[in-house]
Amino acid sequence: MKNYKMWIGGQWVESASGKTYTDVNPATEEVIARLPLGGVEDVDRAVEAARKAFPIWSRKSPKERSAILNRIAASVNEGIEDLAQSEILDHGSPIPVAHVFAQMVVQHFKYAALVGESVTAEGVIKHHNNTMAYFQREPIGVCACITPWNFPLMVSAKIAAALAAGNTCVLKPPSICALPALKLAEILSQHDLPPGAVNVVTGPGNTVGEALASHRHVGMVAFTGSHDTGATIMAAASRTVKRLFMELGGKNPFIVLQDANVDAAVGKAAFASFFNSGMVCACPGRYYIHESVYDEFVSRFVAAAKTLVVGDPTDPKTQMGPVISAEHRAKVERYIQIGIKEGATLVLGGKRPVDPPLDKGYFVMPTVFADVTQNMTIAKEEIFGPVACFMRFSSEDDVIEQANDNEYGLSASVWTRNIAKARKFANALEAGTVWVNEHMGDLDFGLPWGGFKQSGYGKENDIMGQEEYTQVKVVSLTMPE
Repeated sequence: MKNYKMWIGGQWVESASGKTYTDVNPATEEVIARLPLGGVEDVDRAVEAARKAFPIWSRKSPKERSAILNRIAASVNEGIEDLAQSEILDHGSPIPVAHVFAQMVVQHFKYAALVGESVTAEGVIKHHNNTMAYFQREPIGVCACITPWNFPLMVSAKIAAALAAGNTCVLKPPSICALPALKLAEILSQHDLPPGAVNVVTGPGNTVGEALASHRHVGMVAFTGSHDTGATIMAAASRTVKRLFMELGGKNPFIVLQDANVDAAVGKAAFASFFNSGMVCACPGRYYIHESVYDEFVSRFVAAAKTLVVGDPTDPKTQMGPVISAEHRAKVERYIQIGIKEGATLVLGGKRPVDPPLDKGYFVMPTVFADVTQNMTIAKEEIFGPVACFMRFSSEDDVIEQANDNEYGLSASVWTRNIAKARKFANALEAGTVWVNEHMGDLDFGLPWGGFKQSGYGKENDIMGQEEYTQVKVVSLTMPE
């Protein structure tokens, strides 16, 4: 077991209290690390370090900042194996999945470097007689980046975008899988960032997260996570009326029309439902299958799910690992029991594995419910695990209404060969991203990502995502007479 420290002000430090907590491998339940238990005093130290670094970093030109971000991307690429291993060990990601996540860190820094040189550019608004008005985008200051446990390395998207715009950061990684963020901090420490430009404070959300969200010297909170935690952060941030970016939950409809390519839809559905053990905010939360293809679709989906290799994340053959914790496994299992109690038909899974090696670790086997109805709990609430819920429909207008009848609006997909119908659904569905004949397959950094309704607000990726980390100033310049 290794002892870790936090990264504050360019130094590796213990928590101010001296307290620590243990970190567990979700695939084996073994204690793998001891981490500092951060608190309010540690947040104060980190925010102060970020404030001191801000004038130095923000005064660098966009070109200088982009050059540093590109060098960071190159270093991440050189150390990508270590970064992936931290994801496997601490999060339970299978080897190929961990390498995808690690490679995305490289791309986040490269993309931020690419667009960072233009996001703070000036623009002329008005030029009249002896008066000229223009606007400029400026960095906000200290940004708190609070990141989720389902994609611990996705913190790189927030850090890279914030740094590219000239901000400094305090990162609160998920307490139950903080090792990938600390490994990334090791890479950042090798570069010529001002001390305090990026800080990492480990600890629970109800202390570290609360302190960051309410801190008077934090100018922005960028958060990805659950709806309930997002609401808590919003309440804390309201005390100082700070800027917020919120990417929250989803209960995403996957709609298969009568004329769909069933082969393609089943293949993508099986991937999207069980990728990262179903712990993906964009994964299909509800399947609406036209009654004419319903039986065939469910049957073929179940057959595909049965071939999925669930097991040791360090085994190259493994396709799905554990969920993140015992607490989360219990939550997913509660939803399974609710589904059974409310009358859904359990077609596959639903029981905890008991045979070695899956008798240890937080494994949930691929689970499929058929005959789900719109008013069932598993049709309305985000399960965030490897559980697929199938409903049938006959009317296209009715299914659009049912798909929109949910508090979330992150993503959706529709499967059809008819382009006119595809456009009809794309226009009618209340979601930040609508895929046609695809689901989770086109998360390009050049496309903005973010949801409607209680799935949050603001955009990540694209130049819109960069602009979230800036504030607009208008300057009106009148020449003296």
